[in-house]
Amino acid sequence: MMDRNVMIVGELVEKQLSPVSRELLGGGRRLADTLGEALEAVFIGEELAIAASEACVFGADTAYIIDNAKLAQYDAELYVKILARFIEEKRPRILLFGHTFQGAELGPRLAFRLNRGIATDCVDLSVEPDTNKLLRTKPIYGGMAMAIFTSEDFPQMATVRPKALPPAERRTCSQGNSVPFNLDFGGGSPRIRFLERVTEEVAGIKLEDADVIVSGGRGIQGKEGFRELDGLAKLLKGTVGASRVACDSGWVPSTLQVGLTGKIVAPKLYIAVGISGASQHMTGCSRSQCIVAINKDPAAPIFKQAHFGVVGDWKVVLPAFMEKLKSLG
Repeated sequence: MMDRNVMIVGELVEKQLSPVSRELLGGGRRLADTLGEALEAVFIGEELAIAASEACVFGADTAYIIDNAKLAQYDAELYVKILARFIEEKRPRILLFGHTFQGAELGPRLAFRLNRGIATDCVDLSVEPDTNKLLRTKPIYGGMAMAIFTSEDFPQMATVRPKALPPAERRTCSQGNSVPFNLDFGGGSPRIRFLERVTEEVAGIKLEDADVIVSGGRGIQGKEGFRELDGLAKLLKGTVGASRVACDSGWVPSTLQVGLTGKIVAPKLYIAVGISGASQHMTGCSRSQCIVAINKDPAAPIFKQAHFGVVGDWKVVLPAFMEKLKSLG
């Protein structure tokens, strides 16, 4: 018989609660409240006390800690073995992973081991009112459509794309408990040996971390236009994004793509220049606090979702906007 709870598999960044874990806690808390159940988290690794305590501050009722020096470095084979035993004992209703390099590997491998289904790279989660089943929304057909999946399996499992869910808000005080969970995961020699960790050097602000994003689409018409967008982005202490068309045309790298088949972002300010506003792109930026659209087509769909809109040629609008910003210091 399953326990009546929602559970997330937490991740750490330098021994701190990762951003995607906060997002899972936010989404998990809403699911748990809808179901009238508890929200739990599980962490695997070494020196987990700070992250587990943070999870409780951000909404978890219980944070389980599987802490061992042998688990300090991520090992998919070992982590799946441990999670399988843990889940079989705790038997949650819902189990959520972030769709990170770790979660995207652990989730499907655990589902196979447990002989359960899983929906990966989800962008929304909800509960079906009549059945209390987890409804998992994800892009299909290369982002051309959205599909909602459900199943009879328990736990009902999903990996969730980073930035797809609003992160949990910090509570004034922790209302949850951190619980060490002792698990004998056996001996034997691991088949994977950790050699070194290489930190990627990123120039400028990462797209998913930016407070201000200036994105360009088909209307930019080439690489030169994106150099002008970069100038505006730097003036606003932000970074550049792009639509799929711009990336497919080779004007900017695919790493800058915003949308269902790119990255989901949630900046304070999103300036969309020469972007029509197709649903695939807007899903990637709809959580922005303020969307400003610049497009010469007054009937462009993006104006229906933008907070502010400018109808005009961006080659005229942008220079005037940048001059005004410079005059304001």
